[in-house]
Amino acid sequence: MRIPKIYERKAAEGKPVFSLEVFPPKRKKNKDSIYAAVEKLRVTDPDFISVTYGAGGNIADDSTCEIAATIKRDYGIETVAHLTCINSTREDVQVMIERFRDSNIENVMALRGDIVPGEDIKRQFAHANELAIEIQRKCSDDLDILGACYPEGHYESESLESDIQNLKYKIGAGVKVLITQLFFDNREFYKFIELARGGGINVPVSAGIMPIVKASQIEKTVQLSGASLPHKFTAMIADYEHDPEGLYRAGIEYAVGQCRDLIEHGVDGIHIYTMNDPVVAIRVWEGIRDLL
Repeated sequence: MRIPKIYERKAAEGKPVFSLEVFPPKRKKNKDSIYAAVEKLRVTDPDFISVTYGAGGNIADDSTCEIAATIKRDYGIETVAHLTCINSTREDVQVMIERFRDSNIENVMALRGDIVPGEDIKRQFAHANELAIEIQRKCSDDLDILGACYPEGHYESESLESDIQNLKYKIGAGVKVLITQLFFDNREFYKFIELARGGGINVPVSAGIMPIVKASQIEKTVQLSGASLPHKFTAMIADYEHDPEGLYRAGIEYAVGQCRDLIEHGVDGIHIYTMNDPVVAIRVWEGIRDLL
């Protein structure tokens, strides 16, 4: 099923879309672990599962396509396959599009991808909107396109307002649904939505939520996402600095609180970054299932 249709149906029901994100294992020999996780995640009845692009955007690694196709075929859950472009040629993109179509994948997440310092990249695509245009040009009838957005602005943007303007280019390029980068302060999300809607961006937006249940996650997560940490969050970390079990429970509770507040404020969707940990994702779902 096309993802925009899922949002239309859920909106008509007055309910948010509930989705999950998984990533390919670093080692192919461990690929069965992802299916074991999905088997457990089925209990949450997600509207779709997105699968991130593996191996640094190398088309020689077919894991994203394989996993997305398998989840859809064997588990009956709609999928979104991620595709990054910063290290891809137009020929690379064409190869991946053909793989997606041959695998009955109908939805793709168009992303620029991270620039790794010192890495030699191809740069035929500078931005995600250019990738979206290419996908539209190659197969506008076969794939629906999703895109990323950043409630606190992309780290390379001059301001949130300029980032909103850049986001409009993505919509113009054919992106029909947006999923946010993770954030920990719902006020930042509401500010972003107000600016986006005021700027004429009217596509559905799912809020990306990552439960933080280990102290080791914090520094890396913040470094990669650029998300700010509100006082409530930092106080939680301080309270359980020497209590891993307590932090585990508190982290899930914090994510549940974020999700419930977002749903009560009419969010289009909740997208859980599972980090391939089905237990945490299920615990969060259990805390919000009455609202879904």
